[in-house]
Amino acid sequence: MNEPAKPLRVLVVDDTVLYRKIVSDVLATMPEVEVVGTAHNGKAAMYKVNTLKPDLLTLDIEMPEMNGLEVLQQLSQHAPGVGAVMLSTLTREGGAMTMRALELGAFDFIPKPQSGTMAQNREAIQSALTPMILAYARSHQIRKRLRPLTKAGPQVAPRTVTIPRTVASAVGRSGPSSIVAIGISTGGPNALARMLPRLPGDIGVPIVIVQHMPPLFTKSLATSLDNKCAISVKEAESGEPLWPNVALIAPGGKQMKIVAGADGKQRVIKITDEPPVNNCKPSVDYLFRSVADHFVGRATGVIMTGMGSDGTVGLQLMKHNGAVTIAQDEATCVVFGMPKAPIESGLVDVVVPLDGIASEILKTVAYRSAGTVQRQPLRA
Repeated sequence: MNEPAKPLRVLVVDDTVLYRKIVSDVLATMPEVEVVGTAHNGKAAMYKVNTLKPDLLTLDIEMPEMNGLEVLQQLSQHAPGVGAVMLSTLTREGGAMTMRALELGAFDFIPKPQSGTMAQNREAIQSALTPMILAYARSHQIRKRLRPLTKAGPQVAPRTVTIPRTVASAVGRSGPSSIVAIGISTGGPNALARMLPRLPGDIGVPIVIVQHMPPLFTKSLATSLDNKCAISVKEAESGEPLWPNVALIAPGGKQMKIVAGADGKQRVIKITDEPPVNNCKPSVDYLFRSVADHFVGRATGVIMTGMGSDGTVGLQLMKHNGAVTIAQDEATCVVFGMPKAPIESGLVDVVVPLDGIASEILKTVAYRSAGTVQRQPLRA
């Protein structure tokens, strides 16, 4: 008989008394969590990590004496089993520091509210932090169960699985894919940083990406990825055409879709301020629907690590219209939420580990190295 899961032990770290109280109060409402203490800076946090043995830190990035990035570096050396969720400021500098925090191993981040009453700030933090803590608690329990298996002997390498097509496409393929659309959330920045650099600079098709993030952070993400990739990566702008060999990331806090250009042939990006879909803005479903409409029989849909089910409905429409669909497998997802529903619904053609996604994408676009980079906008 399995023992009940022990509460997740959390240490709250912030140099501001107000946020230490708000976060502690939010966590105190969760029966799955035990707040074991607070710390006012990174140096105090590392002392308490050694004495209180937390499972997770909620960690402010910008602190005196030792900031959040320095704490993450210390954790990796002295307490590698301890996770961190970052509290990040909604500034350009905060976005860049958050990308670095994720590279250093932070589980995810939430933005600090910049205005409003204490009650409003508490509500905002609670709505963002609660599902993230629950997701971390689930992954923490899974890791604990897998740890004895890892010590017992070598593991079988994860493999690509081709799924029997239980949901048939109503429209047949009309040739190789002319576009790749990716939906991703929790764990996304690091997953993209591993996957996108595996794509060649002359892949020959555009790539459009929704990564669930607030404003400013998507620009920092695009800059970080662009420095790592052979393809170009940028935050999308309304009205710009789809270029082969360019990945466009939906701006945080906006919706992104594909529409016909003024000539009726060229396809361009449209950024809107339409309401959230699945409580997400940007939304994967919102983007995928437009890809399904404009690239019938010649699109690739990829669903990767993330909380929730955003992307399932859009992927269903893409599949109905002849798209090839690829999902990241459970073993390599930080959170197996977004890929889970499409896989179980039979909407996915291939389930593949993170490091195999790029090669599966290349199969769908019939990639042949041309040696030169094509620079013509995509037309219907």
